[in-house]
Amino acid sequence: MNMVTIVLQDAPYGNEKVWNALRLSQALLVAGSKVRIFLYGDSVAAAKKGQSPPHGYYNTGEMLAGLIEKGVEVRSCLTCTSARGLTQDDFVPGAVVGKTIDLARWISEGGQVMVF
Repeated sequence: MNMVTIVLQDAPYGNEKVWNALRLSQALLVAGSKVRIFLYGDSVAAAKKGQSPPHGYYNTGEMLAGLIEKGVEVRSCLTCTSARGLTQDDFVPGAVVGKTIDLARWISEGGQVMVF
């Protein structure tokens, strides 16, 4: 099975990079790949539970929760999470506050790496 690690860096709202990366993650699952997502910088807010974007607008928390239910591992940078006043309790179930060493291990295991 093909492994794809996706690294997100931008805020979940303001541009469409995070949204597109999550859509791509869904498509990769359908295509038979295994996907892991690492959140850096402002992208850590993508995993925040209780988001309420305007009606008809995508919700990155719900999208990540759906991906997690399908087996996607989601980790958030501890330093980035703490710097934004967030904790593990702020995230959707299954999203884990991790460390850069987690991402380093994922990359060292092989597969493709994409950065958004």
